[in-house]
Amino acid sequence: MPEHDIEPELSAIDLAIFDAARACVEEFGVRRTTLTEVARRAGVSRPTVYRRWPDTGALVAELLVRELRTILASAMPTAGTGRTRLVRGIVTGAAKIRSNPLFGKIFRTDTDLMLTYVFGRLGRNQRSLITLFAAGIRDGQRDGSIRPGDPEHLATMLLLISQSAVQSAGTVEPLLSGTALDTELAHAIDGYLRPESTGKAL
Repeated sequence: MPEHDIEPELSAIDLAIFDAARACVEEFGVRRTTLTEVARRAGVSRPTVYRRWPDTGALVAELLVRELRTILASAMPTAGTGRTRLVRGIVTGAAKIRSNPLFGKIFRTDTDLMLTYVFGRLGRNQRSLITLFAAGIRDGQRDGSIRPGDPEHLATMLLLISQSAVQSAGTVEPLLSGTALDTELAHAIDGYLRPESTGKAL
């Protein structure tokens, strides 16, 4: 990920608040999580939390952005062509998001809020993902494994494809789930990125 996208190091208090917020959301869901309970679990005062985030929504939004970035950063492989790395990174990241306890709880109990915080607008996390995907696309274009095209345009379409695979996974689970979903998502992304002059898959 480019240097300007790296988050500043968090203080011990910030980390404690994020850990407490994650535990509350995993246990109660977003709507029943309060900054008072987060403060209690973090071992800090309510004003300490309020000075950083004006309400629960702002705290949860930042928590989800950080969680999403951590998942995707850990999913990106380092071996293979640019296309191989990008496809495998996106597929692995999508699978990790689907199995993540924090995202899983919100998908089960607060789906509309998940759409608002993560998928409902082109916010900070979407732009970070587009930047991350575009960097991978440029790598693949340089080594010839990804077709020509505006990297940001291609990256934006990858965002739409991967978002759909994550947020609609529960809907299609009786027909397509687990490794089968991963396989089809990989084919969809690989086919979209593959140069027209080659018939080689991953």
